[in-house]
Amino acid sequence: MNRAAPAGERPPGAIPPSVAVTGAVSLLLVAVLAAPLLDHPGFRAWQTVCVALTVQALPFLLFGTVVSGAVNAFVPARVFSRVLPRNPALAVPVAGAAGVVLPGCECASVPVAGSLIRRGVTPAAAFAFLLSAPAVNPVVLVSTAVAFPGQPAMVAARLVASLATAATMGWLWLKWGRAEWLRMPARHTGHRAGHSRWEEFRTGFQHDFLHAGGFLVVGTMAAACFNVLVPRSVLDVFADSPWLSVLFLAALAVVLAVCSEADAFVAASLTGFSPTARLTFMVVGPMVDVKLIALQAGTFGQAFAVRFSAATAVVAVAAACLTGWWLL
Repeated sequence: MNRAAPAGERPPGAIPPSVAVTGAVSLLLVAVLAAPLLDHPGFRAWQTVCVALTVQALPFLLFGTVVSGAVNAFVPARVFSRVLPRNPALAVPVAGAAGVVLPGCECASVPVAGSLIRRGVTPAAAFAFLLSAPAVNPVVLVSTAVAFPGQPAMVAARLVASLATAATMGWLWLKWGRAEWLRMPARHTGHRAGHSRWEEFRTGFQHDFLHAGGFLVVGTMAAACFNVLVPRSVLDVFADSPWLSVLFLAALAVVLAVCSEADAFVAASLTGFSPTARLTFMVVGPMVDVKLIALQAGTFGQAFAVRFSAATAVVAVAAACLTGWWLL
């Protein structure tokens, strides 16, 4: 039974009046100080870039999460295991190529890969699908074509570099991966008996869209900051160096964690960087970023996430550089 607080004594958890007043005054002060900035040309330019990137990318994010939710709710996981070759070395590239026709965002690819492993798919093939699905699916390729109009070579380069990275990582796991690094996933994906498929679709779509949408907004805000706030002389230090520009945008992709259905628009906005550097941003981002590392650690264990993410980053940068030199 709850006991009423004695007279003159605050209930547990109540905010002291002095704290409430201080907080209100602080918010008012911040609003007064920030008001002049709202009319500043720099802020209006930042606002324009941010809104433009978000509006361009939002339809692709919406469509991608709809398809991803439908695949998770209506396509049985056993379909994947049946179409893969029994030879693990051959199953890796086939699983990687499956990402071209089976859309999925980064957030969905991790639990799906765990589901495949639980159903007997070799981990190497599951990891190849985990990397390729968010990087080379039709939604991503179309969004890349829209973000880089008249540049089909950029779309082809993204496809080739991403597939090469996914297959290479699968084969590397076959050769050097250890079972003790991998903690078998316990998360459920796909349809569960006795549950409504439409309800599972709605829940999956809602989670993926809201989760990825948040990262999209943060990514577009950060990209707008780079375009408006960072002095050109600072960016030139990285942009003028072929190697520094590649490494800089690779690191930026890891930190920004933009959804793969929208990252092409962010890359296209970084006009001061070389095509190969922007390609690296689009290849690394869907495979290695802060939210993916966290998801992998939670699903497969920290020992796996640290090793797999570090190796993937190195392979992705190398594949992007070689492909950029070849096609761009």
